Order: sequence, then C-alpha cells, then structure tokens
Amino acid sequence: MHTVVVGTSGVTASDVLAVARGGARIELSAEAVAALAAAREIVDALAAKPEPVYGVSTGFGALATRHISQELRAQLQRNIVRSHAAGMGPRVEREVVRALMFLRLKTVCSGHTGVRPEVAQTMADVLNAGITPVVHEYGSLGCSGDLAPLSHCALTLMGEGDAEGSDGVVRPAGELLAEHGIAPVELREKEGLALLNGTDGMLGMLVMALADLDTLYKSADVTAALSMEALLGTDRVLAPELHAIRPHPGQGASAANMLAVLKGSQLTGHHQDDAPRVQDAYSVRCAPQVAGAGRDTLAHARLVAERELASAVDNPVVLPGGTSQASGSGGGRVESNGNFHGAPVAYVLDFLAIAAADLGSIAERRTDRLLDKNRSHGLPPFLADDAGVDSGLMIAQYTQAALVSEMKRLAVPASADSIPSSAMQEDHVSMGWSAARKLRTAVGNLARIIAVELYAATRAIELREGLSPAPASRAVIDAVRAAGVQGPGPDRFLAPDLAAADAFVRGGRLVAAAESVTGPLA
Repeated sequence: MHTVVVGTSGVTASDVLAVARGGARIELSAEAVAALAAAREIVDALAAKPEPVYGVSTGFGALATRHISQELRAQLQRNIVRSHAAGMGPRVEREVVRALMFLRLKTVCSGHTGVRPEVAQTMADVLNAGITPVVHEYGSLGCSGDLAPLSHCALTLMGEGDAEGSDGVVRPAGELLAEHGIAPVELREKEGLALLNGTDGMLGMLVMALADLDTLYKSADVTAALSMEALLGTDRVLAPELHAIRPHPGQGASAANMLAVLKGSQLTGHHQDDAPRVQDAYSVRCAPQVAGAGRDTLAHARLVAERELASAVDNPVVLPGGTSQASGSGGGRVESNGNFHGAPVAYVLDFLAIAAADLGSIAERRTDRLLDKNRSHGLPPFLADDAGVDSGLMIAQYTQAALVSEMKRLAVPASADSIPSSAMQEDHVSMGWSAARKLRTAVGNLARIIAVELYAATRAIELREGLSPAPASRAVIDAVRAAGVQGPGPDRFLAPDLAAADAFVRGGRLVAAAESVTGPLA
C-alpha cells in the first residue's frame, strides 16, 4: 500500500488524493516529530506563566477575555471540542472527511500549532485504521476555519461521538478506537483549539474538484469534437495559427485536443455541401474559447491550492524567536493572526463553479442542436428511429437542461455572502465550506451533462451513413458501446444507458479511449 510521509513543509495534491480516495497509509517524519516537540515546549512554558495567552490560558472567540486557571485548562480544551461539534444535516462523504483530517494533520506537523507529537500520531493512527468521523453538512462559516466539521473529527480522537469503521458501519468512536488499540487523547493547553482552526475541509474539496475537473475538461473537448463531426462542422476553426493570435493557454490546449480527436475524420468540412453555411454556431465554433477559459481558471485555482497546501493555518500560531508577552522557552512565541480566513480558497471554489456552469451550458446547446432536425443538417428529429412513434433522446435533453439550470444556480457565489457570529467578534466570514459543497454538486452535474452529449453525439455519428468518423472518435464509440451504452434503435428505457455513460465519463474511460489513438491530451 502507498505510504504518505508528512513533514513540516506541507503536502501535495497527490498526497491528499492518495489518502482521501486511495486509502494510503500515513507516517510522520522524524523532522515533523521534532518540530512538534519543540513547539510544545514553547506552549508548556507559556502555560506556566501567570500572564494570559490566547488559546493557551484564555477562553475563545468572544470569550477570549477570561483567564483560565491551570486546573480548568484540560476541561477547557475538551469543552471547545464538544461544544463546537454542533453540525447538522446529512453526513459528509468519506473522502471529504479523510481529506479534512489529513490536511489538519499537515498543519499540526508544521510545528506551528503546539500540539504534542502523540496527538499527531493518534490522528495518523485513526486515518490508517480506516476510521472516519461522522461529519455533517452544515456547521462551517469558512472563518476560524471549518470549525464544526473539524470538531467532529477531534471528538473522535477523544473517543467520543460516532464514526464509521472500515466496514462502513457507524458505531461509537470509543469502540472503534479500542478495537484498533488506539488510546483516546487527553487534550492539553491549546490542543483542542489547534485541532479545529483551519481551512482544511474547503481545501480538501478544492483539491478533489481540481482532479475531477481536469478529467471533465478533457472529456468535454472530446465530446465537443464528436458533436462537431456529427453536425458536419468545419475543423478549420481549430487551426493552431488562429489560437496563436489570442494566446490564452487553455484555449490553445482545448483546440489542440479537439483537432487531435478529429484527425482523419471524413465528417468534418461538409458545411458547404447540400445546405451550405458560412460558419458553425457559436456552441461548436467557440468550444475552445469557452473550455479554454475554464482551463485557465483551473490553473489559477491550482496555484491557490498549492499555496494553501504549503501553509500552516491556525490561530494562534507558535513562532520561533521574539520578545512579545506571549514568549516561551528559547524565545519562541505564540501570536494571534487571521490566517484562518477562507477567502483565498472560497473565491476560487466559486470561480470554478461559474466556469463549470458555462461548460455545461455550451455542451447542452450542442446536444440540443444535434436533436433539432432544423439545425442538425440531415439528422432525424431527436435522433429517433421512427420519429413520432419514437421520441428518441428528447427527454434525455430535458434531463440535461435541468442539470444546466441547477448549475447556473450553483454558480451564484457563496463567498459574496458573510454573516456575523460569536457576538460580532467574528464579524466577517468567507462561506468557503458552502462554496466547496456546492462545487461538489456542480462537478457531479457537469459529468452528467457531458455524458448526455456523449450519448447524443455518438448516436448521431452512427446515423451518418457513408462517412467515417475519425479513428479517435471510432475508438470512443467502440469503448462506450462496450461499456453498455447502446447505439441507435427503437425507444428503450434510457436511464441505464445514461447512467452507464455517466460512469464512463467519471471514470476517465472516455479520455482513455480517445487517447488510445491521439496519445496524451492536454
């Protein structure tokens, strides 16, 4: 099994995916253990001082003015976890919770949180045991981190609350820890707060969305090329020299992908035949411009994710050196800060939802064109076998249109909102968790929209008798038929075909089929 070693300098997106989706094991590096111990010495020294230090010997949020005596500090740390584990609604997906916990461990191991090495090791042990805390949909405002979701994870470390075992059964967390020989943690000064205060949930969902969208943008290039073929469009608009004079990188990559898929097609270039037209519709002609803009948005979001993956997000943080009142042994100090604010991540989550909605919208327009006998250049109405008796793909397009409509609603930015909390101490928040949750829905919808276009375009190409599609298109058609997506014929129960097409797209098999001929797509 793959092992991810967590050090002091952050993790990579591939590490997150390996743990969240691949079940990779986690080890702490010797460097991380040493950094944890050194930071803990600073916190212990501060805890012994009579002066109050936020997060070490005070309350939290609007209650930060109270100095907490030493005999109450362990209770304070337990209480913050218990009281903040206040989520509601449906359970969050297992992969999201694993990403959330792993990314919190990443920050803990940075040596800037003051958490003891044994607490970090327990976090790794819980993940390695396949124990997944029950985390709920609602509870994060995306500022002071993803507080409620992280609190539910911390509750599991204490042996409290509910969690899912590796067998998928939800049970009391204490039972699961005992079965795996994991001792519940007894939290000390600052540790409860350090386990809750980060952007880890929204970041984990951003990393996974980026991975999924990378596949979906390639898939959309392939289905756009198939639709161009099915509509007898011209591939001259994909010429590299046209895209070189508007040098957006994503646009050029998308056009190159479409051109590679269409190489050798006998279907393109017939726009001047029986019913001549000067230009193809925007949904066909401008496909690289729209998909390319989304690709460039992905690149920007990836840069933000990489920066956040290299970050240590906590409040307060432990820093070396300094002479502030909150100084401990060796000159180390604890400082309050605002690095927990989720705005950088929230903005790109919302931006990606906008780009995904537009990509879904243009794919739906191409699908509708394939089904309209007045605009499809010779294809039967709704690609039906016997139009009138058969309805063909009429309602498949309804489903696609409903998905696009929801995508547009999901594109409304969550990060444009803010609602004050904690008695106006936390008076501006990012709503980044909400942005991440709606993006997950949008990504799933986009896969379904592309699957409907794939279903329509492959059927339309097979209805074009006497002209051969490009070899890459033929490979896609053969692969999708082998995957259980049926071709032209009389009306049948469509939902299973659409579900098979959706799985084909999500699993990367559409891209793989095209690449079996074209080589790697950009």
